[in-house]
Amino acid sequence: MQDLKLFDPEALFEHLYINAPIGIALISLDRKWMNVNPAVCHIFGYSKEEFMNFTPDDIRHPDDKNNTRGLLTELLDGVIPSFELENRYYNKNGHIVWTSVYVSLVRDKNDGKPLYYITQFIDVTKNKLAELKLQESIERYTSLKKYNHDAIISFGLDGIIINGNNMVQHMTGYLIEELIGSGMSKLIGEKNSTNLLLALNDHVEIERVEKEINLIQHKDGYSVEVLVTLAPIIIQTQTKGFYIIAKDMTEQKKLIIEKEAAEKTNKAKSEFLAMMSHEIRTPMNGVIGMTDVLLETELDEEQIEYVQIIKKSGATLLMIINDILDFSKIESGKAELMEEPLNVKDILSETLNLVMSKALEKNLEITTSISPKVPNLVHGDITKLRQVLMNLLSNAIKFTPNGAISVSVEPVSQEQNSVRLQFAIKDTGIGVPKEQVGHLFDPFYQVDHFMTRRTEGTGLGLAICKKLVELMDGEIWHEASKDQTGSTFLFTANLGVQSNHADSSHYDMWPQQDDIVGNSMEQSLKILIAEDNEVNQVVIKKILEKLGHKTTLVHNGKEAVEAVKRYPYDIIFMDIQMPWMDGLTATKLINDMFKGKKRPYIVAVTAHAIKGDSEKYLSEGMDAYISKPISINTIADVIDGYENMKYIY
Repeated sequence: MQDLKLFDPEALFEHLYINAPIGIALISLDRKWMNVNPAVCHIFGYSKEEFMNFTPDDIRHPDDKNNTRGLLTELLDGVIPSFELENRYYNKNGHIVWTSVYVSLVRDKNDGKPLYYITQFIDVTKNKLAELKLQESIERYTSLKKYNHDAIISFGLDGIIINGNNMVQHMTGYLIEELIGSGMSKLIGEKNSTNLLLALNDHVEIERVEKEINLIQHKDGYSVEVLVTLAPIIIQTQTKGFYIIAKDMTEQKKLIIEKEAAEKTNKAKSEFLAMMSHEIRTPMNGVIGMTDVLLETELDEEQIEYVQIIKKSGATLLMIINDILDFSKIESGKAELMEEPLNVKDILSETLNLVMSKALEKNLEITTSISPKVPNLVHGDITKLRQVLMNLLSNAIKFTPNGAISVSVEPVSQEQNSVRLQFAIKDTGIGVPKEQVGHLFDPFYQVDHFMTRRTEGTGLGLAICKKLVELMDGEIWHEASKDQTGSTFLFTANLGVQSNHADSSHYDMWPQQDDIVGNSMEQSLKILIAEDNEVNQVVIKKILEKLGHKTTLVHNGKEAVEAVKRYPYDIIFMDIQMPWMDGLTATKLINDMFKGKKRPYIVAVTAHAIKGDSEKYLSEGMDAYISKPISINTIADVIDGYENMKYIY
């Protein structure tokens, strides 16, 4: 064996320093890098020169920055010769590196004065991540066992109880400490315990015994009815024992009884609705029928229009009644599709109008997005499509305490004579528990089971939506929101497209100047009516025409802004609550558009007459305020106000 004295110590140190797999760094007393070996560069990803531009503390994880403070003091004071600990650092790519750090202090040989630290780094990232993953797995298992709603009892191959979770104590009345070391017969009886131990090595026999164990003995002497599952405890491929997983069926049986009672109640509801359907439709048909008779009499043009409005309003009311009261017809599968031309934008707008007031009460934001690829004119069942949208939007509002709701429509596929559209209603509400998602569209389940414990039901439910969507050759499903709370309900519908309407998506939805109607009076004003309700549109339009002015109709604030860009209107009657864009937002955009130049005279129109509203709307940039119901005298006063203002200026 060669004598070590023959080796050059400096050469030996240099070789070890350069080639050692352990990172070695010389660090000054003021915590700056003095020198690092190649292993340190490899661990942290920096070159030797780059290390000189920062300190070890600059790349240390913030949670570990105080780890060495007391230890360094003890090292400098000579209390300890060295110390070892784990630290996290960020490498050059920004990733966390776990290291085992060993720190010692080099002192002057003569006076013992501290000179610098020698810090050794060992990259333990892989081991640490494996350790954390194992710890996470253990914690998940522990949490699963601890918080499981079923009782979980572990026992050895000798039938002696090893442990149990909290539900065991709740189900049996025994403390876990009282059960550990006892035989399984204490809980499942002597016969079942004997049969179980005899069947431990026979899979078929275990399944048979599993079915026979249906009672767990309580400490107080009574039995708890359970559903049992047996699972082996396998350690390194060897079975060391078993788990008994016992589900308390007491509550489950109560729920089954309640479900049967609920089904009977719902059947009674269906029969009642069928009867009410007849009782309500009869007078409604009388109203609509008499309007048809009235239209056959001698009426002037204006009277005909008014009667048609009454007929249309009655038909709308009857349609709503049909949607609600035809529950039994939908449930029995007798519902049929009514093919008619429809505009998807209009259907969505009309549905939003019906639910907007409830959304405003909760201060919810509702946004819509319709793909430009969606054909403007399609053929389908307006009533059923609206009913599905109405129910899903109502649910979204109902189960969203605060936040926003979005509605989107886009085509999934298109053929020569049909298009499949996908509708998505997304909310930021309370969401749906994962275990309930599979039952959402089951009859009776959603309305009468867990959802009504939180808020009132609609009376129709998602089961009806599913049947209506299937009638439209579509599907409906639920998706949990990934980045936030809430739910997304999606459904598809197959709608017809006529070849002669292939370019219908390109038609201009905005009213043109040619649509402006009125008499030939020289002093007539050019007036824009921004109102989403068709009946209110006609009322305001007719009053203005009687006063001798020209009118243009738009359905929301967005259309109003676009209309003002194209034509110089004198007055705008601006409804406050409209879909897509409300009246206040539209007014702000119009005011910003003109910026001091002459702009239209804007009149706020609202269904509410609350004290202070007038001042509020005037402060928002409007010029006048009227509340519904609107009379001809009110409109005339507004026109006079505009004329007087124009005269003054």
